[in-house]
Amino acid sequence: MNDISTEDKKPSCDSVINSVAYRDGKRLQDVTVEDISEVLKEPDTFVWLGLWQPEDAYMRSIQEEFGLHDLAIEDALSAHQRPKIEQYGESLFIVTHTAQKVNETIEYGETHLFLGKNFLITVRHGASSSYKEIRKHAEERPDMMNKGPAYALYCVLDSIVDNYLEILHRYTEEFDAIEKLMFQNTFNQQAVQQVYKLRRDLLSLRNSAVPMEDICNQLSHHYEELMPKSLRAYIRDVQDHANQVIRTTDDMREMLSNAMHVNLALVSVHQNEVVQRLAGWGAILAIPTVVFSLYGMNFKNMPELDDWWGYPVTLGVTLVGCLWLYWKLKKSGWL
Repeated sequence: MNDISTEDKKPSCDSVINSVAYRDGKRLQDVTVEDISEVLKEPDTFVWLGLWQPEDAYMRSIQEEFGLHDLAIEDALSAHQRPKIEQYGESLFIVTHTAQKVNETIEYGETHLFLGKNFLITVRHGASSSYKEIRKHAEERPDMMNKGPAYALYCVLDSIVDNYLEILHRYTEEFDAIEKLMFQNTFNQQAVQQVYKLRRDLLSLRNSAVPMEDICNQLSHHYEELMPKSLRAYIRDVQDHANQVIRTTDDMREMLSNAMHVNLALVSVHQNEVVQRLAGWGAILAIPTVVFSLYGMNFKNMPELDDWWGYPVTLGVTLVGCLWLYWKLKKSGWL
């Protein structure tokens, strides 16, 4: 998984990462923002525009070129939108959450997408890998790019969900390591903290995948004028991958919860075993304690006190009693 590309971090009007026109599935030319409206008038041509955190004034110029709705533009300028899909006139506005590895940690960002009959606009906010490789991969399939901007949309959504799967694989490795720590009969506070953190991380990933599944479901059943039927199988494939992320995160969260309960049960059982052993040895020591404390009392008339064999008989009886009780406790599993 690639980290955020530093070459993509450009302010102001340089927030335009790519602006390319395609015709008949092939790359035609780079297009300046000012010329986009003219290019869109050409038949069998669509524009794929990539933006990174554009400023308000610049986004307003984009609105004029593509004829986008005011509400969609306002949402696209804000980096804290809930994932959704909405239709404004002849275009769709889609918000997705992206997950990205940044300096060995997982951070979340957003990608806002505008889909029209002859354009696709991607607006990235926060943690997100460059879409340069996605565009390159799509351009290698002119037969699919010929289907229009809907195929480019599929490529972006597929890449986002693939990132989910890569992160999920990392979490699976963490899960395997934590699970081994939990199946011990000693309490490990660090392991419990790791379980809580992993459950929280899995929930964040799940919260990104659930809306993606719904977005793909809507794309595969509605918006026929923007999403050709020939591409719906590809969208359903993305939906299946998102569903896989959801089911796997749910299973892992449930297993982590069960592992915590198992760990607490093992610790309790171990503590009970220790208490049983202590109680068993206490019972054994009670016999000589009672006998010796009895003979330690300062009474003149004690049993067999004046006989030479009284002392060894007392020791023998005490020893036999202790051995018999030890055998009974050992047989019952207390020792």
